[in-house]
Amino acid sequence: MGNTIAEKILMAHIAAKGPVKPGEFIEAKVDVALANDITAPLAISEFNKSGFSKVFNKNKVVLVPDHFAPAKDLKSANQCKILANFAKEQGIKNYFEIGLMGIEHALLPEQGIVLPGDLVIGADSHTCTYGALGAYATGMGSTDLARAYIDGKCWLKVPATNKYIYKGKLNKWVGGKDLILYTIGQIGVDGALYKVMEYSGPVIRKLGMDDRFSMSNMAIEAGARAGLIEPDETTKEYVSGFKRKPKYYYSDKDAVYEKIYEWDVTKLEPQVACPHLPSNVKPVSGLKDIKVDQVVIGSCTNGRISDLRIAAKLLKGKKAAKGVKLIVFPATQKIYLEAVKEGLAEIFVKAGGVFSTPTCGPCLGGHMGILAEGEVAIATTNRNFLGRMGSPKSFVYLSNPAVAAASAITGKITHPAKI
Repeated sequence: MGNTIAEKILMAHIAAKGPVKPGEFIEAKVDVALANDITAPLAISEFNKSGFSKVFNKNKVVLVPDHFAPAKDLKSANQCKILANFAKEQGIKNYFEIGLMGIEHALLPEQGIVLPGDLVIGADSHTCTYGALGAYATGMGSTDLARAYIDGKCWLKVPATNKYIYKGKLNKWVGGKDLILYTIGQIGVDGALYKVMEYSGPVIRKLGMDDRFSMSNMAIEAGARAGLIEPDETTKEYVSGFKRKPKYYYSDKDAVYEKIYEWDVTKLEPQVACPHLPSNVKPVSGLKDIKVDQVVIGSCTNGRISDLRIAAKLLKGKKAAKGVKLIVFPATQKIYLEAVKEGLAEIFVKAGGVFSTPTCGPCLGGHMGILAEGEVAIATTNRNFLGRMGSPKSFVYLSNPAVAAASAITGKITHPAKI
């Protein structure tokens, strides 16, 4: 009986030899322990209470103040200061202050901090993003992270794996975001509860890394612990310039899956998740005359350079509809500079948009785009729960960058082919 890619990675990070089985509890060594300005302060507090004076490895702890940074108020400033002080005390290499920071789940792969074969834990639910590289990456609580600070280990329950096979050929304006929205729409927000989602098939093999990151990022929206894609030439090219060497794992042909889903996505059109669940998914053509007050393009899901290029292609020479607030925020400083050099930032500003420094702010209703009562937003973010972006009486629709950009131009949710 063979093993899945997820099981193989976990097996490589435990002391005991031999296979692991779904439902089994293991103690595993971590390669990266990540936290942000919301979750790190609690982990740091618990670590300090433990009586230990040094983290297990100053090169494997990563601190990224990205949720409320630049600090929006005194409370958030104090949160960020806790990270800065701890990084200085511990000599932590991977601390990313303003000017260096980006949205954590775009920043870590970009910097080569996470590589194929790694076991990554993060005190943030979207840590599963790194599964796109063929890493086992999962979110945990701040107290779990504090324990990892001490000895570099964590307790895990081995999940079962569900396999998702995508066949056919994608239409124009359809990408990874649409594939994952479609998938969540089919299986529900608990359709992969405490499972691994393994994405595969000819459509996945043709996707670029940015689209793959989007898919793995939203595995948690189906309740999954991780969302993995087996490494291929696209993966290897992406990580080729980094100093640390990756380890590649692949599922055995006789690996055991709890469920296998298979879809032909040839006729799939851009998908939109309607309020108030990522599973309330409809094709964009099925939404008529839904006016929007705000359009958000960015986040750890769709704030990479390819996403901005798609949005800029539609917005070039056009204006956002009167009364529509267009907010564009690249996911990292590197992407920000690329957008400036390519003229994308100018396109967004000339369209009447705001081109922001990297931040998670709008996605979680923190700052830089909070919705008022009754306001409607379409966003390339990953979550649209009740009150997610502000007032509990606001409404959030999720889409790919093309749909978001087209909707900014018309002032209502629009298929990009109509622009």
